[in-house]
Amino acid sequence: MRNDTRLAYNAYLGQIATLNGVGDATVSFSVAPVVEQKLEEIIQKSSDFLSKISIVTVKQQEGAKVGLGVTRPIASRTLTNSVTGVRRKPVDPTDTADKGRYFCAQTNSDVGIKYAKLDMWAHRPEFQTLIRDTIVKQQGRDRIMIGWNGVSRADTTDITANPLLQDVNLGWLYKIRTFAPDRVLSDGALTPDATKAIYVAVGTPGGDVDYVNLDALVFDATELLDEWHRDDTDLVVIVGRDLLQDKYANIINAAGDKPTEMEARNRILTLPKQIGGKTAVVVPFFPATSLLITSLDNLAIYVQAESRRRQIKDAPEFDEIQDFQSVNEAYVVEDYGRCALVENIQMKKKP
Repeated sequence: MRNDTRLAYNAYLGQIATLNGVGDATVSFSVAPVVEQKLEEIIQKSSDFLSKISIVTVKQQEGAKVGLGVTRPIASRTLTNSVTGVRRKPVDPTDTADKGRYFCAQTNSDVGIKYAKLDMWAHRPEFQTLIRDTIVKQQGRDRIMIGWNGVSRADTTDITANPLLQDVNLGWLYKIRTFAPDRVLSDGALTPDATKAIYVAVGTPGGDVDYVNLDALVFDATELLDEWHRDDTDLVVIVGRDLLQDKYANIINAAGDKPTEMEARNRILTLPKQIGGKTAVVVPFFPATSLLITSLDNLAIYVQAESRRRQIKDAPEFDEIQDFQSVNEAYVVEDYGRCALVENIQMKKKP
């Protein structure tokens, strides 16, 4: 890197060390709690979707779910009797004892930034912010990818085989399939056992379909929720991109052709028409042929406090600086009774 770039980079290292109360940012250190909290806020604000779900800081790496929402009714009456011992029985409206544990697994976010790029940034007053945002924005996108697509925790991940980070951590949809299979609809009546599909008509119904439109499918899937959640006004339908009818094509095209481009625009796309009486939204990296009925705050990411580690390294052998970061996190569905997942949906046009 150029000499002026080196000066800016050294100032950056000094600032990182000062903020975290360490003498040298090039040696592995624990990120200071205040800085850790600030980074979480920045990551959350980097995405419209992340700003609407629940980001929870927990002290323990493993434990019972926090239980941020009400999961059951509490109104009741009891005819008490001191002789027989019949008494009123309080219930916890945030009870998460059933399938309610979490485990925060380590996620690494290791980045290399080439000297040439740093040279282009060196003259800019926001040099340090540019480096930070390069990392933080992708950390936010990675969380969304893992939340929708994560199905395993590999000891060594493979980005080539798993381009949507399927092997980094266990995501929300995996948790629903595993711990609440009765909340999942994945096959219709028109396919043999070996081939799973739910056929939905596009336009004028014709031929053999399971549902005449997406509205009918959503109405049916809503029955998979606990009864006391079915009429909640904050429920949304997260819709896969392949399910959107032609009349929504202009909205999707405006957001870009790829999920990464849609996320770069930093927003959830809200469709102009409800589906099944619920607000329909498009979220980056959500499976293309699926839909999920839930409230956004029912989806959570738990981050273990004081688990973030960092080390910044100058690597002349690669003509780059390297920033090694890790944090322990878990993807949590707060209340399985407040969600319904429909997969393998195929839109079928009239012959």
